[in-house]
Amino acid sequence: MDRSVPSATHPAARAEFEALALPHLPHLYRLAVRLTGAAADAEDLVHETYMKGLRSFAALRDVERMRPWLSRILARLVLDRRRVDERELLVGDLAVLDQFSLYDLITSEDPFPYSDTVHQDFLAQFDSEEVVEALLALPEVYRVPLVMLYTGDLSYAELSELLGCPVGTVMSRLHRGRKLLERALWEFAKRRGLIRTWEP
Repeated sequence: MDRSVPSATHPAARAEFEALALPHLPHLYRLAVRLTGAAADAEDLVHETYMKGLRSFAALRDVERMRPWLSRILARLVLDRRRVDERELLVGDLAVLDQFSLYDLITSEDPFPYSDTVHQDFLAQFDSEEVVEALLALPEVYRVPLVMLYTGDLSYAELSELLGCPVGTVMSRLHRGRKLLERALWEFAKRRGLIRTWEP
């Protein structure tokens, strides 16, 4: 049910919006950094998100959903800024990518032969900066849904609405985004000498 908020410029509306929205500022900033990769861009994006959120605040029907609502606004701004070019789609042979399995490769290589938790031990080798670097290297078409699912509090249905594509397409992009992220971590591991040998 819509609340009767007079206008975004009304002091009462602004005060209510700030009280509900500002606690989510750290989350939105982290989300913006993951989507843009640059602190300055993230700050601009969060500012723009809050300005747009304030202007649209009267349309928010459930104030308990403030965080995902703001997350959707932020993601939409990222998508609206996107310049689609060929680099967005250069991920190699999709059939080969779909067959890539980090789990199977780790099992096969067994980089920690005396470990009972080899997969967890493998992933523990990467610090958050390396994971973020790998994430930011993903084409935006895969990165945005991946980030929004895991840190933006959005469901598949909400992602479908945000991205303007069917749920099946969202799931396909998430699948390929995970595969690309796994492949990037595998390449990091090879460069760092964690992996003895591997033939693609």
